[in-house]
Amino acid sequence: MNYAATVAFLVGVNILSFILMSNHVHFVLECTEEQARTFITEYKRLYSHYLSKKYQTAELLRNNDIDIQRLTLGDESLERAIAYVQMNCVAANICMNPAEYRWGTGSTFFQSTPRTGQPLGSYSKRAQIRMLHSKLDLPSDWIVGEEGYVLPSSYVCVKFVENLFRTPKRMNYFLVNSSKAKRRLALKEEGIPSFRDQVILAAVQDLCQTLFHQQSVANLNEEQQSVLVSQIRRRFSADINQIARVTGIPLSDAARMLEGF
Repeated sequence: MNYAATVAFLVGVNILSFILMSNHVHFVLECTEEQARTFITEYKRLYSHYLSKKYQTAELLRNNDIDIQRLTLGDESLERAIAYVQMNCVAANICMNPAEYRWGTGSTFFQSTPRTGQPLGSYSKRAQIRMLHSKLDLPSDWIVGEEGYVLPSSYVCVKFVENLFRTPKRMNYFLVNSSKAKRRLALKEEGIPSFRDQVILAAVQDLCQTLFHQQSVANLNEEQQSVLVSQIRRRFSADINQIARVTGIPLSDAARMLEGF
């Protein structure tokens, strides 16, 4: 979360909306394409450095795919993109409403009781470096929440987004009619049960141990991973996107594995 704040400040882009999921992120930025690529590269660099120090691994994010799409005002593509980003957590069965998901801007817009915290300037420089994993001097009036990260309301273009949607009702219209929301509704109407990612993730660990006597998906060979993917699909009616999220198996590989069964 703090890398979103530090990289946006460093690169000089305006964040309109973002969400951090377990195996991917989405950002809606006001910037040039060159700035977008710089933002992505710097965000990946900082997070890779953090993971490398914590887990003694290397090149975790270098080859991760990226997708940049241009959005424009006036044709509602910007509103639809922001709604799509906000609804990722709902589509993943993590929560019922994007406002309940704190790892992004879900609780940032049209809030009658804004979240509170302490100004960043009230922390010592040493404490700021430890918290932000950066020596960058950020605005002292930015607010740090109880979880230890700078609240998105401090650096996201809240007023711009609220003026874009005009009213909470209009924003909610785009949320409930986003492709993410419609996809979840379609599954519900088909009678397919929806399980939260956390539920399936716990089951994945148990399946690895029960079926293969391994502690994690990373320890499985490709044949074993194929069996695991099939089991998750059969037991939980999980779609390919959810399977990829909870196992960490690339989407294309998981799809290929399912085709073999």
